[in-house]
Amino acid sequence: MELPLTITKAGAEGASVDSSRKEDSFVVLGHSSSQKKSSSANTCYYEGERLTWLLQSIQRKIELVRADASLPEKIWFKQQFSIGVNEVTRVLEHMAMPHNSTSKIQLQALLVASDTNPRWLTKHLPSLALSRKVPLFILKDNKQASLRLGQLVHLKTAIVIGIKDKHNSINQLFAEILANDFTNAETQ
Repeated sequence: MELPLTITKAGAEGASVDSSRKEDSFVVLGHSSSQKKSSSANTCYYEGERLTWLLQSIQRKIELVRADASLPEKIWFKQQFSIGVNEVTRVLEHMAMPHNSTSKIQLQALLVASDTNPRWLTKHLPSLALSRKVPLFILKDNKQASLRLGQLVHLKTAIVIGIKDKHNSINQLFAEILANDFTNAETQ
């Protein structure tokens, strides 16, 4: 089932804002009620203990996979992740639509810090990720999410990180998380 994409612009018809998520600076695009469940399953909000657990789990998997690599750290991180708004946007734009996936690089998930300033830097990512069927993990941590996200990839800060699909234990972790979140979203 392909979800229709509604671009939110001033005066765009059919566009609506989910007011319960307005404070996150991310707009859930206007869909009918049957499609809204599918789109919300593609967006997971992490904060507090749940965020700490997620970041620690990712860090353990990175250390595990990194221990087997003989590449320099910077090159290894570039092979595993798309780091930064520009690079993630470029990869998402070059990814083919889900029905004809011919792109070499596929993203399994996006980790997005909610404390982005200015907010318009990441406003395009939810709609772009939704059109490519890439799940979003929005991290909320009282103006610290970008710092904590940067620590994962040994940078000072990171606004967004794309997890490349490399079939390793990092990808297995995200597959398990997505399966659990999808199951929980369907039962609610």
